[in-house]
Amino acid sequence: MRLLAFETATEACSVAVLVDGDMRERFGIAPRRHAELALPWADELLVEAGVAKSQLDAIAVGRGPGAFTGVRLAVALAQGIALALDRPVLPVSTLAALAMQASGPQVLAAIDARMGEVYLGRFHIAEGEPTADGGETVVAPGLADLLPGESWHGVGTGFAAADGALRARMGDALVVVDALALPHAADVARLGARALARGEAIAPERLEPAYLRDNVALTLEQQQALRASRR
Repeated sequence: MRLLAFETATEACSVAVLVDGDMRERFGIAPRRHAELALPWADELLVEAGVAKSQLDAIAVGRGPGAFTGVRLAVALAQGIALALDRPVLPVSTLAALAMQASGPQVLAAIDARMGEVYLGRFHIAEGEPTADGGETVVAPGLADLLPGESWHGVGTGFAAADGALRARMGDALVVVDALALPHAADVARLGARALARGEAIAPERLEPAYLRDNVALTLEQQQALRASRR
């Protein structure tokens, strides 16, 4: 199995190539440089792996939620390459990829959504794969649904947002929190490989980003008004 994967939904930019179990990845915290770095990194990794683009089986992509421009970039890259090669795509939840970094088995993945909100997803980890426990949401951290039960692992920058309001909200239900974790393309590739094996690849024209917000392109004036209303 030969996959190329992109994950650019946060301040981190990462690209991975998975070839018959051998994983190679480029990862860096590079705000506003994703478009500059993603394709050159992909070309470098393919050369290192000794694989031509024409030999790829599919393109995996972190489809969000996350920053609007980052999610849009990853989707555009995956669609463009897949269409040019006549290959399918494998959309992977960015929150699910983030959950892969927790030791589990119950994980609350959270990404700082800015404007006083976080992207949230609950997952159960079994055999190294996260299964969603409900839908993904965007919400003010102090208003997030409480976790059912105990022994949850928190992962992601959403736990550092708003002075740690999400961690305070969840209280003793959380046993471990990693507020620095960011999603990796290597995990997108791993989840994409499992999806491909299950026959879940889709045509590139069917790929849809997951923004969660109804309005993903607020004007500066609207953003300021939204912040003021939440003080």
